[in-house]
Formats: sequence, structure tokens, C-alpha cells
Amino acid sequence: MRSWRDQLRGGGLDAGDTANEQLARTWVAAQDLRLIYQAADRARAAAALYGWLAYCADADIPELTRVARTIDSWHGEFLAYFHTGGVSNGPTEAVNLLIKKIKRVGHGFRNFDNYRLRLLLHCGVDWDTIRATPIRGRLPRSAA
Repeated sequence: MRSWRDQLRGGGLDAGDTANEQLARTWVAAQDLRLIYQAADRARAAAALYGWLAYCADADIPELTRVARTIDSWHGEFLAYFHTGGVSNGPTEAVNLLIKKIKRVGHGFRNFDNYRLRLLLHCGVDWDTIRATPIRGRLPRSAA
């Protein structure tokens, strides 16, 4: 079976890439950075991160250099993933982002129960909730 790097060379990225293969080398850097999290321990992850930083420096692509500089300044936090056993605040941040989005789309809910129900629906929580009180308590009379 061919590796993903070999598949990349035969794929669609070749069609729109520049002469010095900036797009392909950036894609490879992104995949290599993602694969660092599969390292068995912090020492191997640190070695892989060092290799990734060297790759970005040798690539001579301004965007990669800037990303590498940012990752290097946060390398302690980046490698802390291996001390915590893979614990991340990503799920919490995802729920907070959903809450902000729902609040923005709702243009200011006036009924907290409706707001709460909308949050529970969008965040995917299966809780038993009380049905919201309808705005109109009875049907309108016909005026005729």
C-alpha cells in the first residue's frame, strides 16, 4: 500500500500547486504535525516536533515559518498533552462555541426555558425537560 505522501503526489494537489510545491509541502507539514499526537510518550513527541520544526524551517515558505515559530513558542503547552494522558479542553470549548452561536442566532431569547431547550437540542444532550409554556394560553375568538 502506498503512503499518504505517495498518494499526495498522484492526487489533485499537483494540479493547482506552484512550481516550488508550496501547497504540497504545507499539506505534508500539516499532516506531520497532526501525527505528532500519536507518539507513544513525551520524549518521542519532542523529537518528532523538533523534526517538524526543522522541516518547516527548510521548506522556505513564509506561512510555514510563521506557524512553526508560533508552535515553537508554545512547545511546552503542546507537549503537555502527553503529561495529562490526552486530556483536552476541546469538548468544553466546542460546547461554549455552540452556546455563543445559538445566542447570536436567537437575537436575544426572552424566555429562558426556550433558550435552554434550544441549547440542549443543539448541544446533543438527551435530558428530560419540562415542556415550555405556550405564549398564547387559549385560541383566539373569531371576530365574525
